[in-house]
Amino acid sequence: MTTPDPGTAVPPTRIALHEAEFADDPHAAYARMRRAHGPLVPVDLAPGVPATLVIGFEQARRILNDPLHFPADPRIWQEAVPESCPVRPMMEWRPNALRSAGAEHARYRAANTASLHAVDQHELRALVEKVASTAIGDFLPLGHADLLTEYSYPIAFRVLSALLGCPDEIGLRIADGMAKIFESEAETAAHGNEILGRAVADLVTLRRRQPGDDVTSRLIAHSARLDDVEMSHQLVTLYGAGIEPLTNLISNTVLKILTDEQFSAGLHAGQPVRDALDTVLYTDPPLANYCITYPPYPIDVEGVLLPAHQPVVISLAACNNDPAVTAGVTAAGLSGNRAHLSWSIGPHTCPARTHAYLIAETAVTCLLDALPEIDLACPQSELSWRPGPFHRALEALPVRFPAVA
Repeated sequence: MTTPDPGTAVPPTRIALHEAEFADDPHAAYARMRRAHGPLVPVDLAPGVPATLVIGFEQARRILNDPLHFPADPRIWQEAVPESCPVRPMMEWRPNALRSAGAEHARYRAANTASLHAVDQHELRALVEKVASTAIGDFLPLGHADLLTEYSYPIAFRVLSALLGCPDEIGLRIADGMAKIFESEAETAAHGNEILGRAVADLVTLRRRQPGDDVTSRLIAHSARLDDVEMSHQLVTLYGAGIEPLTNLISNTVLKILTDEQFSAGLHAGQPVRDALDTVLYTDPPLANYCITYPPYPIDVEGVLLPAHQPVVISLAACNNDPAVTAGVTAAGLSGNRAHLSWSIGPHTCPARTHAYLIAETAVTCLLDALPEIDLACPQSELSWRPGPFHRALEALPVRFPAVA
């Protein structure tokens, strides 16, 4: 990577990632992007918020493994971004591992990693099974359910709250704020940020007074000596990675199983649910576009000038499906393949990957075991996807099955 001639310019035509048209069929949009722009695409994350979307697998690997040229600190960028910007809450600087670099990043990541690694995996599986059983019991007599709101979300919310030692009252406020941050409406996102900030501060205060065997208490006790502000922002990251993406990973995997005969047959023949999860992470990850970095000066990448302090967003969905690396690979060839970028790579690799796998796999397995005759309650073409530049999220996942008293 070199500093290019100042005369080089980024193509002026930008593709809007925040519109419903993109959410309806993102893979068709990625194909058009490749034809028009190659692996580096000029986009708008929101009206008037330019960025470069990386849709090439190798280009993404270079950027994610090069924190010197592509740090994750957005402070200079956000100086020119109004607080009313709908994507700012998802992108703004926070004193946590996701939005820092260098020594700060190492300090925050060490505290998070140590606190997460202390989670007992057997206890976690038992917790997921218990929450899943309760959720299924609530809708089993009805013969129908919206799995997104009645199954995937309650599992993600209740399991994460238990891991973090968060009472329901605070957890509901945190979940509400986090859901609003993912929306593309400016007022909704800003309000969500306020709700989230107050709620996580209350959780920190509670666990400083009453420590327990939970991730929040372990973060407080860690040798990094995180203050209240730093603690709050570690929790924002954990909730941000733990509720919305996990809810959508469970739902998108169930949808894949219900609509792909090959997967349905494979599961009946003993194929592990983990293979279905990885195929979804490969083809349609719940956090489709993220891993945002901000070059400190103009950088040339393969003839494209990336402006200083302007967001560079990795399209995990598009990079995983880059024809340069998937040519000749069949759908069956993706089964069990974990070479995707959906957990990121480099210094910002997801530290909770093992936990997320276990939660999602257990949730899907429990559902299929309890409801072997489950089907979509509407044609797949009638399902709607929520607009937004970052997530791949259904509006609802209605299903039907034989009612059991």
